Amino acid sequence: MEAVEFLKFIVTSLVKTPQDVEVEIKEDEMGTLLLLKINKNDMWTVIGKGGKTIDAIRTVLRVYGSKTNARVNLKVVEE
Repeated sequence: MEAVEFLKFIVTSLVKTPQDVEVEIKEDEMGTLLLLKINKNDMWTVIGKGGKTIDAIRTVLRVYGSKTNARVNLKVVEE
């Protein structure tokens, strides 16, 4: 799925430890859920001040999903 590659591209360009970025896909009747696992030291970089960075990433993924007629959601999982 291209949404996974797209998300990995965005996140790995933001974090200091790109080798720790993992994305897991869960599909159900509600759509696609992407579970993002990153190094805990990169958590605040991805979330951003006031959650603005993660909100922007989620918005871009929703737009991507609307172009492919799929509902795409993102959840950040702390290891």
